[in-house]
Amino acid sequence: MGNICRSPAAEGILKKLLKENNLEMDVDSAGMISYHSGAKADARMREHGQKRGVELTSISRPFDAHVDFDYFDMIIAMDQDNLNDLDAVIRTEKDREKIHLMTDFLQKLEATSIPDPYYGGDVGFDNVYNLLEDACAGLLDHLTIIK
Repeated sequence: MGNICRSPAAEGILKKLLKENNLEMDVDSAGMISYHSGAKADARMREHGQKRGVELTSISRPFDAHVDFDYFDMIIAMDQDNLNDLDAVIRTEKDREKIHLMTDFLQKLEATSIPDPYYGGDVGFDNVYNLLEDACAGLLDHLTIIK
């Protein structure tokens, strides 16, 4: 939602996987609210990322339907609330086709959403990283299959 926890972690994980596989693509994260606009990722999220070799360098920004739908091939939501918010700003059927849930790409773990770890303590952050690492690997597999 605010682009300081889940989305920056997913961005960092995917960028790491791309580098490890000698692949390139534009990856960015954004939030559906602008409350944290201009802020770094949550310090706890950055700390948990460092422990896993994931560097979070993104700066929070709000999703811009007029730019992001045109620029990106895929728009990925972390949960149903964010998916609903994206559905509310689609302009065309083409926009709708770009929207996916991150959990659609899980390969080993099962979840219907990537939970917000903000109030979950260390266990919550570890859980989110576990889910995102699995889903990002699945997303990368999906992208390399369709190319």
